Amino acid sequence: MPQADAMSTAERRAASSLAGVFAFRMLGLFMVLPVLATYGQSLRGATPFLIGVAIGAYGFTQALLQIPFGMLSDRIGRKPVIIGGLLLFALGGLVAAQADSMWGVIFGRVLQGAGAIAAAIMALVADLTREQHRTKAMAMIGMSIGLAFAVAMVVGPVIAGMAGLSAVFYVTSGLAVVGMALVIWVVPAPDAVFPHRDAGVVASAFLPVLRQADLLRLNYGIAVLHAILMASFVAIPLALQDRAGLPADQHWWVYLSALLLSFCVMVPFIIYAERQRKMKQVVLGAILLLALVQPLLWLSLDSLAWLVAAIVLFFVGFNLLEATMPSLLSKIAPAGGKGTAMGIYSTSQFAGAGLGGVLGGAVFSAFGLGGVFVCCAVLALSWYVIGVTMREPPYVTSYRLTLPLALARDEALPRRILAVPGVAEAVVVADEGAAYLKVDTKVLDREALELLVQPA
Repeated sequence: MPQADAMSTAERRAASSLAGVFAFRMLGLFMVLPVLATYGQSLRGATPFLIGVAIGAYGFTQALLQIPFGMLSDRIGRKPVIIGGLLLFALGGLVAAQADSMWGVIFGRVLQGAGAIAAAIMALVADLTREQHRTKAMAMIGMSIGLAFAVAMVVGPVIAGMAGLSAVFYVTSGLAVVGMALVIWVVPAPDAVFPHRDAGVVASAFLPVLRQADLLRLNYGIAVLHAILMASFVAIPLALQDRAGLPADQHWWVYLSALLLSFCVMVPFIIYAERQRKMKQVVLGAILLLALVQPLLWLSLDSLAWLVAAIVLFFVGFNLLEATMPSLLSKIAPAGGKGTAMGIYSTSQFAGAGLGGVLGGAVFSAFGLGGVFVCCAVLALSWYVIGVTMREPPYVTSYRLTLPLALARDEALPRRILAVPGVAEAVVVADEGAAYLKVDTKVLDREALELLVQPA
């Protein structure tokens, strides 16, 4: 690859350090999931319902504040918003660590969720990378989130087993401090802050995105997926401890085995979905697996071996959907509306997480472990019924072109861009001096496109 086409040192530094910030924050959020249902029982006022609320509480404030914080970062700068969000997250961890009641933990989790910095981080990535390398930078962040989830499932039970639940929350605060240090001293400062339609929310794109039926299906799906995850972590740790007889400090090996096996199984399906253009079929298959594994979890409650096998299948379905759905969103989102679609999608995800924790706690209180698994199966089946009506997505990629201002004001330019082979959609934003495209990379005539947008 020619040096001009490689990521610059500053871009690599920006992408890797911001991936680290994202990973440390998500690690702190996820570490609590496998331990709160078991270790939280000793807290004053703990009930299955309140444990469920504590598991999902961060999702409500995250959903409420993520888009506003992203827009605020357009006004006052990315770094102040990110540092402020990490400070709230660290404070929430300290509050939860020092709490002696379940209500104190819930308040701490609400504060953690208030540190809603995902949109601001994505916008900062766009500020610090060129268009041709932005996908790589976003992929680095995506991989860091997946790695953080895997590490959290293992590290959370180990820390809780050694030093208790409060130690897990103290570690989450420490990770937030490390993230702040990265933002202050390692992440480069952008030369300018400006809205990116492919990475940030734009008010004018809200209605077009909300009117698109396939995006609404996707938003419902991600809400259901994370509702099932949170409800499951009300039930699975208790199933392992109380029914299968596995002490809480040994749960780490179950999650480690399940995640490693699920990653090995899901990768071929991801490759098949992209290369063979069978995304809809793979997604529907994973949803169906998520629905069918719920009765298996219920039937396996008294057998550790079968319960572990069911947990492996659960994570195969969950991780496959978690990995493929952002790609699906990128294909479906309208040109110039990807950032807004991502913002609404993420808001749906966190709202689903909050509702899932509450629902899991309520159903467990009323119907026990089996009731939680039945509830999750019903949720997954509702998603499958809605997903069946989804159209096969167009296999296109979002693409942003910087334009000379004089060319950007040419009213005939969108029509000429659409005439280039491989271009499916084109939106020119004259004020930004940019064109947002959806292109099929297999047939795109790059030379024709580049010639078209050269200054006269």
